Amino acid sequence: MSGKTSTKVGHALAAALRIDLGSESYSASGDGRHAYIEPDPTTGEWITAHTPTTKQVGRYFYNIFPFIHWIGYYNLQWFIGDLIAGVTVGAVVIPQGMAYAELANLPAEYGLYSSFMGVLIYWFFATSKDITIGPVAVMSTLVGTIIIKTQKEHPGLSAPDIASALAIICGAIVAALGFLRLGFIVDFIPLPAIMAFMTGSAINIVAGQVPTLLGETAKFSTRGATYEVIINTLKYLPTAQMDAAMGMTALGLLYAIRWGCNYAAKKHPAKAKIFFFISTLRTAFVILFYVMISAAVNLHRREHPAFKILGTVPRGFKHAHVPRLDKEIISAFASELPAAVIVLLIEHIAISKSFGRVNNYTIDPSQEFIAIGITNLLGPFLGAYPATGSFSRTAIKSKSGVRTPLAGVITAIVVLLAIYALPAVFFYIPKSSLSAVIIHAVGDLVTPPNTTYQFWRVSPIDALIFLMGVIVIIFSTIEIGIYCTICVSAAVLLFRLAKARGQFLGAARIHSVVGDHVLDDAATITNAKLESDRTVYLPISREDGHNPEVKIEQPSPGIFIFRLSEGLNYPNANHYTDYLVQHIFATTRPSDERPNTKTGDRPWNDPGPKAKDEAEILTRPTLRAVILDFSSVNNVDVTCVQTLIDVRNQLDRYAAPRRVQWHFAHIHNRWTKRALAAAGFGYPTPEYLATTHKWKPIFSVAALHDDPFTVANKRRSEDLARDVETGFQKEAAAQSTESEIEPVDKLSSEIRRASAGSKSGAKKAIVEGVNRPFFHVDLTTAVHSATSGSGEY
Repeated sequence: MSGKTSTKVGHALAAALRIDLGSESYSASGDGRHAYIEPDPTTGEWITAHTPTTKQVGRYFYNIFPFIHWIGYYNLQWFIGDLIAGVTVGAVVIPQGMAYAELANLPAEYGLYSSFMGVLIYWFFATSKDITIGPVAVMSTLVGTIIIKTQKEHPGLSAPDIASALAIICGAIVAALGFLRLGFIVDFIPLPAIMAFMTGSAINIVAGQVPTLLGETAKFSTRGATYEVIINTLKYLPTAQMDAAMGMTALGLLYAIRWGCNYAAKKHPAKAKIFFFISTLRTAFVILFYVMISAAVNLHRREHPAFKILGTVPRGFKHAHVPRLDKEIISAFASELPAAVIVLLIEHIAISKSFGRVNNYTIDPSQEFIAIGITNLLGPFLGAYPATGSFSRTAIKSKSGVRTPLAGVITAIVVLLAIYALPAVFFYIPKSSLSAVIIHAVGDLVTPPNTTYQFWRVSPIDALIFLMGVIVIIFSTIEIGIYCTICVSAAVLLFRLAKARGQFLGAARIHSVVGDHVLDDAATITNAKLESDRTVYLPISREDGHNPEVKIEQPSPGIFIFRLSEGLNYPNANHYTDYLVQHIFATTRPSDERPNTKTGDRPWNDPGPKAKDEAEILTRPTLRAVILDFSSVNNVDVTCVQTLIDVRNQLDRYAAPRRVQWHFAHIHNRWTKRALAAAGFGYPTPEYLATTHKWKPIFSVAALHDDPFTVANKRRSEDLARDVETGFQKEAAAQSTESEIEPVDKLSSEIRRASAGSKSGAKKAIVEGVNRPFFHVDLTTAVHSATSGSGEY
């Protein structure tokens, strides 16, 4: 169907359905050959822009396996770095995995299975070379809590079955989010909420491990509120056994080795790498040392050891099977799924983004979702429970010099050797020493006071959210703490959005001064050589902190410049416009106001000014124009546009019989222009043109893109605009010269002169569409256009 035919059909349907197409009533003067008429975006364009092309679909599937991008370049130097990092992480993950399995209320071997599957699968889908997936303290604690709750209500369900089913369901949810490319949802969880979750969880885990560290024989739940666990731990302190010697000394030794290595690295920088690896392997050293002590003490008393030991760890994958997954087991922990999914995502994405910035690469959150999801989908078939990114092991891996995600395969081999070769050694591991390993590992997750103080300096409300999250976790549970911090953060965001208040701007004439000698005294500034004389627009309220002595003037009496600060959408539209109208009413007077207006003729909600104030009100200017700075606005909705229409009608009644001009600057979205134009903004109405005879439209013109200078550099610009990674063309930034402003009745002849060759040698063209003269490229043009109707320009 041709364009004309489709247009006729559209108009016929509109007439039949009585739809007002709202055609614009303004057309610019001139011969029209050189004027730019800005077209509206169409629904077809939107559909085309959001419909993936064949090439994009192919790239989607290609990006699901990121290892294809780099595996062809793999070399010996990369392998050496991966080998060192992989072995180092493997030595750390073995004792940590078994310790975290105890947190999950599972036998120790399940921690090894989770460690093996996490590092083995992740590298296929990884966009981070540093992250290490496996059992972590917080997730293990949450799994243990879910297992205990579920078994109370369903005693027939075993702990491994519950953990495996939980891993599969969480993995399926996270993988689905990744395949749908919804990784951006993690951006809705702010840093204070993440830090509160990690700090509160770490304190909770430490409190729960102290009774095992001390070998207390009293039976009380370590899964309750943190404060209750601390109270009970102190209450039953006299019941501590010999385990305390194995636990406390192991914990002290771990911190002593770390402190000693850090101190030695500062004293001997040349040997810093050696001390780093010694410090990194301290967990393995300490566990082996205490295994030797335990074996020597308990070798002939395996049935009645002197202190609690880990016990039998089966060799190989003895628990490999198809996980149980049915309605009963899923419904048993369905209410815990949101917290489990959030915990899987928060720590992993936060860690991977952090190390990506440190090591100068970018991760893809959606792809990381896929990696976590596939790991947890496949892991349970070998006995794994929910796994995610580990902070401590990721830091170790990064500092060990890892080069690619393939280091995970090396770690998997190390764990596999441990599963088959070391179960006899694992038998003698003291449980209190494993508790020391857990406490030492999660201690780094606690946010230091200095960071909290920095939160306070940046944003006191964020610092309060952080402290609130920690307190809630301590006095309730980790899950409730997660929900509270996220909900409160969302409420603060919505409040800031809804209560956004714009700023009225005034003009200030500024100059650039060369040299810092002008900082000496005021006289030097006054006599300094001034350059680049120009006008800028600053908040009249001076809330931005600029020098209060700087002179700021209203652009013209009755003309207001209003800058929106937080975008324009339905929650804040009324708040913006109420403030706008309130300020205008307080600083102007109605056009038809008379001193002798009777009180009875006034509306009930406007008793009028007091007699002593009438004289002052008469000195105020009448309202002539409103200029809205849309630099912070991307999209508008129906509510916003209707609110602007209502305010326009209100101000027109206030300024009657004159009509208020509405000018817009810095609109960067075509759909926003279309929405405003559909509501009658962007061009003068016939009534306005009939009552304002002096007004002339003003436009900005700039050099054409095909002037000699641009043509000479076009090929080079295209090369610079091409993305070297994807091969796609980047969106070109608008390049324009300084705006030249001319009335439209002189515009056509000026363009023809420019086409023939002006003094600058460059042809000129209009920047904005002449069909919407109230949409401007900048505030300067908007002010000139608003003042032109009164002969001030």
